[in-house]
Amino acid sequence: MKTIQIAGRDIGLNHSPFVIAEMSGNHNQSLERALEIVEVAAKSGAHALKIQTYTPDTMTIDLDEREFHISDPNSLWSGNSLYKLYGEAYTPWEWHKPIFERARDLGVIPFSTPFDDSAVDFLETLDVPCYKIASFENTDLPLIRRVAATGKPLIISTGMATVAELDETVRAAREAGCKDLILLKCTSTYPSTPENTNILTIPHLRELFDCEVGLSDHTMGVGVSLGSVALGATVIEKHFTLKRADGGVDSAFSMEPEELSMLVCESKNTWQALGKVSYGPTEKEKQSLAYRRSLYIVKDLKSGDVLTTENLRAIRPGLGLPPKFHQELLGRRISKDVKIGTAMSWDLIG
Repeated sequence: MKTIQIAGRDIGLNHSPFVIAEMSGNHNQSLERALEIVEVAAKSGAHALKIQTYTPDTMTIDLDEREFHISDPNSLWSGNSLYKLYGEAYTPWEWHKPIFERARDLGVIPFSTPFDDSAVDFLETLDVPCYKIASFENTDLPLIRRVAATGKPLIISTGMATVAELDETVRAAREAGCKDLILLKCTSTYPSTPENTNILTIPHLRELFDCEVGLSDHTMGVGVSLGSVALGATVIEKHFTLKRADGGVDSAFSMEPEELSMLVCESKNTWQALGKVSYGPTEKEKQSLAYRRSLYIVKDLKSGDVLTTENLRAIRPGLGLPPKFHQELLGRRISKDVKIGTAMSWDLIG
């Protein structure tokens, strides 16, 4: 099985899941808060910290009407223009270097999602170890080719994409030089619900595109992420904040520190529990064999006494004959005197 390396960290089925904490706009326009998020993510055990690299002008135009206004009443961002929303959420480019430096100092791998060529050019000056393509950009083939041309590992969220679109995306990435590809199953609703997540797609993605797979998870809690590990996810990405009550553009569907710590710990436990197809006692279980049920003499008997259901029972521990011989032994005679609590063996019958 191929292993992908990102900044010295191995990613693949033979390694515990790679957990990415996504800061997104949860810095709430404060560099001090952004650096605190990095520190708390590191303390919570995250392996990587991801931000996003764009400006409102690289994302859209400054209009607050028609399709540029978010009018969906079910949206977390209803009532905003796209331009205003991105103005609140974006991470100033001059913050990138101190954020990345703080992460590296704490042993966390920093990287970003670029949204246009200028962002890629900028991130290259910061020597990012890999790139992430967001779901809404997974059909932007020119952007994907530009990122793939760096030769660095590429993580792509698959939200909304059809199989045909993903085929185009993967082909574009590989033809442009991407050798290390990770596809993340993603549902582009915020928050997502478990019943709308369809993580059975994860092993299908692996088989279909012969690459590493994972989950970009917008559900609440850790259950869906842990389920994804059981299906072969080797990367888990979750939005992260200090406290949902602090507010912010992504806070409503972001993890808090205790939840991130749980995800890191339990995703590793889930991965370890997968093991291999195995029957019979493990090495650790062998000492427990002594506590199975087995056949014991449960009354004092004299030589010549007949074995009955009253004096021969299947009880614990497991040092006697297996219970499957109970019927065969009933009616047989004991060949010597035996005391209560004697493990039944073939040499006790005549």
